[in-house]
Amino acid sequence: MACRSCRRQLALLIRQAATATEVQNASSIRQLVIASSPRFDQRRNFGSTPSQSKSGVRDAIKKFFGRTAEPYRVVYATANIYKTCAREALYTISDKDRKAGTIPKTAEGEDIGEGKTMWHEDFKLPPTFSTWSQVTMLHLYLVFARLRNLDREAARSWQRQLVDHFFFDAEEKMDLTHGISSRGLRHRYLKDLFVQWRGIIAAYDEGVIKGDPVLAAAVWRNVFKAREDVDVRALAAVVSWMRLCLKMLDQTPDDRLHFQVEAVFKWPAKNELTLVDQPTRELVGQLVQEQPPAQEVAV
Repeated sequence: MACRSCRRQLALLIRQAATATEVQNASSIRQLVIASSPRFDQRRNFGSTPSQSKSGVRDAIKKFFGRTAEPYRVVYATANIYKTCAREALYTISDKDRKAGTIPKTAEGEDIGEGKTMWHEDFKLPPTFSTWSQVTMLHLYLVFARLRNLDREAARSWQRQLVDHFFFDAEEKMDLTHGISSRGLRHRYLKDLFVQWRGIIAAYDEGVIKGDPVLAAAVWRNVFKAREDVDVRALAAVVSWMRLCLKMLDQTPDDRLHFQVEAVFKWPAKNELTLVDQPTRELVGQLVQEQPPAQEVAV
């Protein structure tokens, strides 16, 4: 239950930061109003007060409420985006196995749960914490790349909130799903996860710039854990899907990004298998004609 306490503390910190911002903005408004207000002489008629002071006060109040509401809007919008990213490879571990200590393990000692998403059933990834975190970070990276088009400070604010959502959720899974009650142990795992996250950003950035082979190698190392028996069709489909998502996100207006992300990710990566199975123009006629297994296109 420590993670829930952390969430409450986070909410209090956000409110405290917002309150501090309000105080600072109120002080700025007070100075602006004082500076823009005319100095009335006792003999002067109030009807001669310039109308410019009224518009200045209105503009100051508008800016004040805009700055005050922005942090709340970012937190709400990034929470919706994160939920979309985090549910793509969700898994569960039964309470019965957890209490009995009969949770199956991978060769690396990870708990294996139950997962019925595309990443588990079509791409044959185990329903583990590692798979969930890697797939979630893959989706987060695609959103991060799009956020770089925003103003620098706005991009940092949105990215910071998305990272906070991810790591609070990761710690909650460690505690409630996997029974890691030691906060020190959880924090050690979170530090390792943060190192992975920084490496993923660099690896995927390099792949996006240098080409599909480099990007496929990054996906293979991270999502598929450098397995030698990886399905290259699945790997190619993920790379093609990443390119498609980056294109669709780039075409999304800034003011619609927070609710269009879900629509972009509704197109599953397995749909790209139909494109992967088509030979390039250079290879047409050079390959043995073999009918690939029919793939159902999900909508």
